[in-house]
Amino acid sequence: MTDSLASKVVIITGASSGIGAGAARLLAQQGCKLVLAARSVDKLDALAAELPGESLVVRADMTAPADIANMIARTLERFGCIDVLFANAGIFIHGDFAANAMNNISDMITINVDAVMRCAHAVIPIMKAQGSGDILVTSSVAGHEKLHRGPAYGATKHAIETFVNTLRRQVAAEGIRVMSLAPARVANELWDLTDPAEIEKATVGDQHYLKVGDVADAALYMLSRPRHVTVRNLVIIAKRQDV
Repeated sequence: MTDSLASKVVIITGASSGIGAGAARLLAQQGCKLVLAARSVDKLDALAAELPGESLVVRADMTAPADIANMIARTLERFGCIDVLFANAGIFIHGDFAANAMNNISDMITINVDAVMRCAHAVIPIMKAQGSGDILVTSSVAGHEKLHRGPAYGATKHAIETFVNTLRRQVAAEGIRVMSLAPARVANELWDLTDPAEIEKATVGDQHYLKVGDVADAALYMLSRPRHVTVRNLVIIAKRQDV
């Protein structure tokens, strides 16, 4: 048994590439009305042009609170409701902590944590008034494991896991589900993997990376559960990734 996503209004942040774009393609096939948000409007326009159904492109920098407010306002103006917030935008800084610039780390914290909270804060009153809604956050396996290669990144994802698991209990009685999707390495631009042959080798061949489609499928699974079911946390890793 599944919950139909047809005609549901879904905001996807970080929709211009990677998991966001993959989820947009899959959710469009389910009949969702999509709000595609990111900084790269040209990429969003290209994506919207290939999708079936109705979509709205919104330029949104997750470090700018005014952009987040505009994203919400334009969604309501166009569609009149918000059924799903897929807070997917994020950045990844790894390596030696002391070698990374603190300004870059600060930006990562803003995007990975502050922006997620701002987006959730903006949609919760709307979803409460509707009596229903889903907030799905792209977390990471780094939010469940202490991976030494990215201490600051891991800190942002541990923060997100705490946020999701506590907020969920505050809003559950209002008909709102709050969930985290935590993938390990995904073969996409983040890891400089764009060539289809290289992606196939890294995923199906070596089995050290997930495909974008694997994560999009997981998001669809979480969002399509019957309303009495919440998939609180879903960790997804490549078969042979050592984590």
